[in-house]
Amino acid sequence: MNIRPSIELLINNIRQLISVDEKKLEYIIAAQIAGGHVILADSHGVGKTSLARALAQSIRWRPVDLAVAGSNGNTTIKMEGFSRIQCTVDLLPQDILGFNRFIGHSGEMIFNKGPVFAHFVLCDEINLLTPKTQGSFLQVMEEQSVTIDGRHYNLTDPFFIIATMNLKGVHLFPLPTPQLDRFMIRLSLGYPSAEDETGIINRHGKIDAWDNFQSVIDSADLIRWKKMVDDVQMHPDVTSYLVNCVRFTRLHPDIETPASPRAGVRISRLARSLALCRGLDYVSVDLIKEIFIPAMAHRIITRDPSILPETPLLNILNTVPVESKRE
Repeated sequence: MNIRPSIELLINNIRQLISVDEKKLEYIIAAQIAGGHVILADSHGVGKTSLARALAQSIRWRPVDLAVAGSNGNTTIKMEGFSRIQCTVDLLPQDILGFNRFIGHSGEMIFNKGPVFAHFVLCDEINLLTPKTQGSFLQVMEEQSVTIDGRHYNLTDPFFIIATMNLKGVHLFPLPTPQLDRFMIRLSLGYPSAEDETGIINRHGKIDAWDNFQSVIDSADLIRWKKMVDDVQMHPDVTSYLVNCVRFTRLHPDIETPASPRAGVRISRLARSLALCRGLDYVSVDLIKEIFIPAMAHRIITRDPSILPETPLLNILNTVPVESKRE
């Protein structure tokens, strides 16, 4: 099944409202289908939140009831379609995940779910959260589950977190490398061209800019497409090239904190999903090269802060040969 027409429909629907580079939007959609998460790091006011909102509203969500075993039998918790977390420095982990509340007259513990109980979670300005609250995302991003007071809650597919992060400002808390490593890809939207900026002013100067915005795909499509990702072929030569690139981050003299094995797994899955989005049934070396830097740069730390991670990664792409195991 070729899903490219549906992907183009989704891209065009978003781009009619949001001026965003088509390839970057394609990366975000591919990460969502692959079951990964995305972080948008940029200056304020360039459309990070609007892009996330447009993507969420382009999908018809089907809320799901999660069955939870309790002392008084099974209860259900509704998993919403979309939720937004507006991050501030005073948010606590229970504001993200939820908490148990004791009802005195009945002697029951009632669970108040947090905003992560949704298929699409927008975490706006994540680096305003304190390290303690940032840590509340670690389990849910890696395992797609939440543990509260010893009780385990599994979140159903699709599950996607898109976080925005301002690069400058006061009271910002940098995300630690283990947390950044859980994002499949990090992107920067950048400032629009003069033509795009004119279009932004013309569209968003009207109160009804969002009024006619419609959903074009169903959340069931995301579930079906996710199952198709593993069917995309990745030749052993391509896998070997990716592994060599990942391992070379541990040898490069300019890199202090190299890539973990998780990085190779995530890049491989993103590449398969992106190929699927483009109507291909295989991953090429060129596709690995295309996504390697945006999917890897946030995972490494250079020895010299003045050296951007992209510099040694580009050197790795230009150095590691493509070896063929075929005779």
